[in-house]
Amino acid sequence: MSLAALPPSCRPREKLLERGPAALSDAELLALLLRTGVAGQSVLSLSDALLQRFGGLAGLLRAEPAELARIKGLGPAKRAELLAVLELARRVLQQPLEQRPVLSDADTVEQLLRLRLAPLPYEVFAVLFLDSQLRLIALEELFRGTLNHTAVYPRELAQRALQLGAAAVILAHNHPSGLAEPSQTDRELTHRLSQALSLFDIRVLDHLVVGHQACVSFAARGWL
Repeated sequence: MSLAALPPSCRPREKLLERGPAALSDAELLALLLRTGVAGQSVLSLSDALLQRFGGLAGLLRAEPAELARIKGLGPAKRAELLAVLELARRVLQQPLEQRPVLSDADTVEQLLRLRLAPLPYEVFAVLFLDSQLRLIALEELFRGTLNHTAVYPRELAQRALQLGAAAVILAHNHPSGLAEPSQTDRELTHRLSQALSLFDIRVLDHLVVGHQACVSFAARGWL
């Protein structure tokens, strides 16, 4: 059924304006972004199919651009809107970390990293570079690997930290398997990186392992 055939109170836009955005389902919110369906499929049906394919709204918004481009009904305009929504979410989370010490907002750090890293099908090693007041200078993905391995080079990490004038860093990497439990290799790597950066008076404040549903903090476990 097309949106025009629905009673006004059931149409996503009218429903949002009348009852607020929280009243809408994920499919209805997505339909507002997409606006139109494809031949033989309404926008609500398309939205529901996309959510099922990607495992929900979070999975869809985190999908790689190339993957979205293969979906019938997601032309350049629709893909751009979805990518813009994701970038807006990232910036909403990142902006406060640039204005106050990140350690005062650990939940936001975790949300930001999960948004960036959790859905990726390959392993990525990222770093939050912090100034002397522990405010965020930059969040960068420094190394990209395979399904279960990423080569991390202490020299390149130290060089980038010095270029940015970082006084401290928070390390992070994802486990594409979805399980956030750190491995012994993760612990050994963290120790090596801490030693390398200490030569330049750069502190490693934490190392976060990002899974599909949670993050594990080395600092919280007393490993740093």
